[in-house]
Amino acid sequence: MATFRILVADDHEVVRKGLVALLQQQPNWEVCGEAGDGREAVEKTRELRPEVVILDIGMPSLNGLEATRQILKLNPQAKVLILTLHDSDQVVRDVLNAGARGFLLKSDAARDLVAAVEALRRDKTYFTSKVAAMVLEGYLKGGAGPAPATTGRNRLTPREREIVQLLAEGKSTKEVAVVLGLSVKTAETHRSNIMRKLQLHSVSDLVLYAVRNNIVHVVQAGVETRQ
Repeated sequence: MATFRILVADDHEVVRKGLVALLQQQPNWEVCGEAGDGREAVEKTRELRPEVVILDIGMPSLNGLEATRQILKLNPQAKVLILTLHDSDQVVRDVLNAGARGFLLKSDAARDLVAAVEALRRDKTYFTSKVAAMVLEGYLKGGAGPAPATTGRNRLTPREREIVQLLAEGKSTKEVAVVLGLSVKTAETHRSNIMRKLQLHSVSDLVLYAVRNNIVHVVQAGVETRQ
């Protein structure tokens, strides 16, 4: 079985070493690199090409959100898990909007880190129960901005739903075009039409829509579910 490569970035060495120790206990998982700030994480991603990058959101030099954007630009196949002390709705939105596939509170890391990384390894998203509940509560209160779920969902064509899934999974418009055998221009047109139909205004809104309408899988506290 091929080794699964992980990069860990946190400016607190004790925290970073603790995360590394947890991950290295897993068979066929390798922590291929460590970084003490976001800029170093970007450079090590360029050099080492890890499959999963674990980032503290509050690092110096380059924060976890900006590092996420740069890492995914460098390596769109990489999957990013954000660690944070804060669990506000705005932080969750910012994390999703940056393109991260998972969000884990540091207070939950000892219990849930391995489950979170395993979810990303399997091309799923990961939210702990508290964060998932908060995301969906915000959606149901209208904070996410999209049109009513059932109405919007029924208006989408099968191809549009396919594109929503790919975009919600972190694919760029160019990658969507390649996967579906479309021109980039056609894929961009589809994306614009979808955003207009659903009255969405950001990538985070699109992800929330996809979660709420069972277009993408979510893992809560290590248990794969459909929302």
